[in-house]
Amino acid sequence: MRVVLSVIGKFHTFDLARSLHEAGNLAAIYTGYPRFKLRDEALPASLVHTYPWLHTPFMAMSNKPWMTRRVADEWQHLSRVLFDRHVAAHMPPCDVFVGLSSCATRSGQQAHRQGAKYVCDRGSTHIREQNALLQEEHDRWGVPYTAIDPRTVEREEAEYAEADVITVPSQFNKASFVKHGVPSERVRVLPYGVNLGRFHPSGTPDPKHFDVIFVGGMSVRKGVPDLVKAFMDFRHPGKRLSFVGSPSPELIEDLRARGLWSDDFRVLGHIPQERLKDIMSRAHVMVLPSIEEGLALVQAQAMACGCPIIATTNTGAQDLFEDGVQGHILPIRRPDLITERLQALADQPEVRDAMGQRALARVQQAGGWKQYGEAAISLYRSLLAQPAKA
Repeated sequence: MRVVLSVIGKFHTFDLARSLHEAGNLAAIYTGYPRFKLRDEALPASLVHTYPWLHTPFMAMSNKPWMTRRVADEWQHLSRVLFDRHVAAHMPPCDVFVGLSSCATRSGQQAHRQGAKYVCDRGSTHIREQNALLQEEHDRWGVPYTAIDPRTVEREEAEYAEADVITVPSQFNKASFVKHGVPSERVRVLPYGVNLGRFHPSGTPDPKHFDVIFVGGMSVRKGVPDLVKAFMDFRHPGKRLSFVGSPSPELIEDLRARGLWSDDFRVLGHIPQERLKDIMSRAHVMVLPSIEEGLALVQAQAMACGCPIIATTNTGAQDLFEDGVQGHILPIRRPDLITERLQALADQPEVRDAMGQRALARVQQAGGWKQYGEAAISLYRSLLAQPAKA
């Protein structure tokens, strides 16, 4: 079985690529990343094909003051279209083509013309459900929202229709596709793994403090306003809140204007993964109150460091751990419940410690990315046994 992968960035696709290569099934992987950023991916250079001419400059320029939403939308649209065309024009013979959604419209069609199966890999909810949830949340906080580019919605839905199967990382994601009319049997759940060699306990929390961390891009989508409100209502003399990931000065100023920001909060920005494990290992809990998510990779990473999690149902947490056992799973938009769980963990350190140890055991038992790769290979083989899509 020969498998070709396509991803405009890296995401989880390179972890899948390593599993496929180890099994002797990787024919090629196409990416919009430059080759120098792929040196540590442990794949033969001959199998990695780069098309960095638009995506790489976009990443480099994304924080420039002239990068308005309109400019970003146009740049991203052109980047995805040309990347897709490049993959379609250079696709080698294969049995299965796996394309990350919104970047595989033509290449998925080309795979079918070549007689291959096409897997649309969607890392989140159905595009229309994502748009609706984000609109609702921005309205809830009175924050302006720019809808997802209609061209992206069109591309996504064309790919959903063309694909032999759609893979998503959580049952929450699958339910959103069924809600929007996609037959349940065409959507398969493949929960993401974690690199257990990179993420493992490397320290212990400071007993004089209670450290809460958030890992991800600061945004309304990630539920940051709910986290801040919950944290401010929870009582502990040594409580500390740290944000790891891309900061949002606009969101911080909005929260400050609402009385929901403290200068004591630590905004650490992007942290390399080799240091992220230290932060996770020393945290008492990670909170991820996302409104819309695929299956946040940071959840399994925190668990691998022995850090318990408080997450919402919309993070895909149910596919990783049991509520009340390795962490807590709560409804979205309930900062009051987050406060209750924080208070309980702070007041009962022995319960928090036991939860962290169970989280570590759970993710170790899952087997990391190896299990994800094995499940994907099994799915692709089952597809090949099916008749061609009409």
